Amino acid sequence: MSIPPVRTAASLLHPQEPVSKAAGAPSLKAFLELAFRPLYLAGVGWALIAIALWIYAPTVLTAPLGGIAWHAHEMLWGFIATIALAFLMTAGASWTGINPLTGKLLALACALWVVARVGFLLPYDAAFWVAMSSELGFFLLGAGAMLRAVVESKNTRNYAVPGLLAGLGATDALYLITARGGDYLLLMQRFNAGLLVMALIALLIGRRVIPFFAMRAVHGLTLPNQMKTGWVQLGACAVAVVSLLAGISMLSAAALGLAGVLALVQLMSWKPLAVRGNALLWILYTGYAGIGIGLLMAALQYAGVALPRVLPVHTIAMAGFSVLIIGMVTRTALGHTGRPLATDRCIRSSYWLMLIAVVLRLAAIADTPATTTLLHVAGAAWVASLALYLWQFAPILIRPRI
Repeated sequence: MSIPPVRTAASLLHPQEPVSKAAGAPSLKAFLELAFRPLYLAGVGWALIAIALWIYAPTVLTAPLGGIAWHAHEMLWGFIATIALAFLMTAGASWTGINPLTGKLLALACALWVVARVGFLLPYDAAFWVAMSSELGFFLLGAGAMLRAVVESKNTRNYAVPGLLAGLGATDALYLITARGGDYLLLMQRFNAGLLVMALIALLIGRRVIPFFAMRAVHGLTLPNQMKTGWVQLGACAVAVVSLLAGISMLSAAALGLAGVLALVQLMSWKPLAVRGNALLWILYTGYAGIGIGLLMAALQYAGVALPRVLPVHTIAMAGFSVLIIGMVTRTALGHTGRPLATDRCIRSSYWLMLIAVVLRLAAIADTPATTTLLHVAGAAWVASLALYLWQFAPILIRPRI
């Protein structure tokens, strides 16, 4: 039996896919070689469409999974979790020496994802159940593919990753089943559980790659890997998920507070001032900070502090996940396609538009006469940010690596 090649951290930037000397014609083989190619485009494109529908045409959302339930679901599982799965499948190829999701299997995953997105929009009960089955199939396929890769390669460091992907699918199933029952409080509890599973994944990814990216980009910069605090942080997130589902508010508050504090401690140890001139780095630092601050807000809320109900969720999801995502889908797409790790005006504009969208959306949480205007402008900034990404990266991601 052959032994998989040893992978280093640097291999995150050099995936094993076909290489050409120039950006040639679009290639289906290249497009389906690594998961980040179709799923980055799908997730980002859907986030643009979903917010446009929610802000500017909410009356069309008349399906069984409609209104706020549809919006929350599509942002978390249709967008954020999709990008996370794409990143983990791509990084998994480097971590294990085995590409977990490629070719026909990746095409199947994309098909399941598309069926889910369309099905949740259709005003038929049967479409809802087909969409739910397809979406759960998408996450189970990802979890199974990653499990095969880590087991065959004996990559013990990443044995937990398939479980995290399965956790996304499990909380998704709980959310969708509850959505059909009409219990709003239980629905939000299960949404928050899914949000915390996603936070656990985002913190894991961020703690691994952000300091590595920074040390490669800034000459002479040495940063701690935060392994010990990382394990404590991930354990705190796991406790928060279980205690939240069990309805133990004070334990949830304590676990969330610990995870949030550790995120900010880690961030400060990564010397943020050293990367302030590098947009590919400060955008990732900003997103990681957003997750930490959002977790602290959630801790206060579960401890009984009167905060606006949606403030912690939007801080984690927008200031945290979405900012981290716009940075990550840029940085990894450049690296994986063999392009210089540098930003241009288009990339930097997409970053600033995303930050504007975040600030305006959080400002709109306060019930003022300007709320509707703030929401509409935030939506426009969000759409523009993601449209710039698609305009620049879609032609790149459908072609072979340079």
